[in-house]
Amino acid sequence: MAATGDEAAVMDSISREPAAVSAGLSRTAGGVAQAERSEDPPEAPSVAPKKPGTNADGGVETAEEAVEPAEPDINELCSDMFEKMAIFLQGELTATCEDYLLLENMNKLTSLKYMEMKDITINISRNLQDLNDKYASLQPYLDQINKIEEQVSALEQAAYKLDAYSKKLEARFKKLEKR
Repeated sequence: MAATGDEAAVMDSISREPAAVSAGLSRTAGGVAQAERSEDPPEAPSVAPKKPGTNADGGVETAEEAVEPAEPDINELCSDMFEKMAIFLQGELTATCEDYLLLENMNKLTSLKYMEMKDITINISRNLQDLNDKYASLQPYLDQINKIEEQVSALEQAAYKLDAYSKKLEARFKKLEKR
């Protein structure tokens, strides 16, 4: 659970202040400690004065921050957190790599399908060209068949007319024979 408000401020100040000040803060009440801290900037390091004659710039004092070793359970928690974060990130990266491999495989299969479709269309185009060439070579014969069909139709019409005329003649002949 993440610290909020006052707790976050206390944790932040504990990590930045020396051990003596943080021990004093833990003994005091929350409101009094915060009132004291609000006057001091949160990043105010404790001052360790140097001897005035040691500096070349004429007695300017420098501040050094006191470093307190972290508690062992925090170190364990941090290392545990980093291990788990590493496992999580490795899993995320592995999943992303797997996604890219899947996408690559899908692209390869799609490319193969398109190549197959291209081959099929080339074959269809070649076969269509062959059929067009055969049709062109048969066209004179087809034209002859059409002419013959027209002539047969004309002959059929002539045969019907001749049949009708022969029936009229037969009818006249029978009429003349009866007289």
